[in-house]
Amino acid sequence: MKEFLDRHFSNTEESFVNPSFILKVGLVALCLFFLTYFLFSWTMDTVIHSRKEVIVPDIQGKSAANALQLISESDMAMRIDGYEFNDSVPIGTVLRQAPSAGTTVREGKIVKVVFSQGGESVFTPNLIGLPLRNAELLLRQRSLLLGEVSESYSLKAEKGTVLSQEPKSEMSVSKNTMVTVVVSAGNPPAGIVLMPDFRQKKIDETYQWASDNKLEVKTIEDAGSLFPGGTIIDQTPPSDTVVSPESIIRLTVSSRKSSGGQEEKEFHIHYEVSQSGSQRHIRIVAVSKQGDREIFNGLRDPGSKIDLTVPYGGADKIRIFINGILVEEREVK
Repeated sequence: MKEFLDRHFSNTEESFVNPSFILKVGLVALCLFFLTYFLFSWTMDTVIHSRKEVIVPDIQGKSAANALQLISESDMAMRIDGYEFNDSVPIGTVLRQAPSAGTTVREGKIVKVVFSQGGESVFTPNLIGLPLRNAELLLRQRSLLLGEVSESYSLKAEKGTVLSQEPKSEMSVSKNTMVTVVVSAGNPPAGIVLMPDFRQKKIDETYQWASDNKLEVKTIEDAGSLFPGGTIIDQTPPSDTVVSPESIIRLTVSSRKSSGGQEEKEFHIHYEVSQSGSQRHIRIVAVSKQGDREIFNGLRDPGSKIDLTVPYGGADKIRIFINGILVEEREVK
């Protein structure tokens, strides 16, 4: 029995550690690995080299649509690799490409591109109502430049105050863009007549002024106006325009009539401009289900007051904007 057990365990141990067996398994695995590798390499080489060679087109300076079309026609693909600001290259235009134009590649090659974002953009500030020096400082803070400065006489703005600007406020422009302005030259000298701002005033006042200056007045009636009858809604020419005896004053006048012959109840709008700072651009809008209607738009000095009336039912809300910013909203009730 002892001899049998010794022989059995001796043979079992020998079968587990037999070096020749392990060597045979290793050789088989190595052969399978090399066979798989060479088959894969041969397959990929066949697939790749079966594709035609093409030349990378020049897409630099092309728009995104044109660049994609050129790449597609060459049976290649395009991938966006980034964006960069560039003042001299329009936004959406290819700045760089890789591989470069003229390179020979296989069909299916991916061309990486970097697009221009144009010049770095900023928004123009609202300069209307500011003294010229303050306007220039505000432009510098926005990385913009003061362009041509011209003057115009004004009945409503102090001398040196900005009357208008180009580009307008809150426009998206590139840094270092020049903003041209027109500033007030103050009241006109004797012999020069400027058109006053008659909006929201009664027609009788305009007739008297026109008669004193020997000017002709023509009126257009607006029955759908929010203002009481006889109130001037709009005028041509605009305020601060130089007029002469040959000029014709055209006014749009409210012809609104009360329903049932009864006097309409009116909502009174009173707004006082802050005492501090400089002139401000005030805009007042009446909001209703029929849409928004502008009922006031003009420059006002610090401390000045604005008084308007609109009939109840003509508006749901009144919105007041200062230098283009909504500062107050009132319910009409």
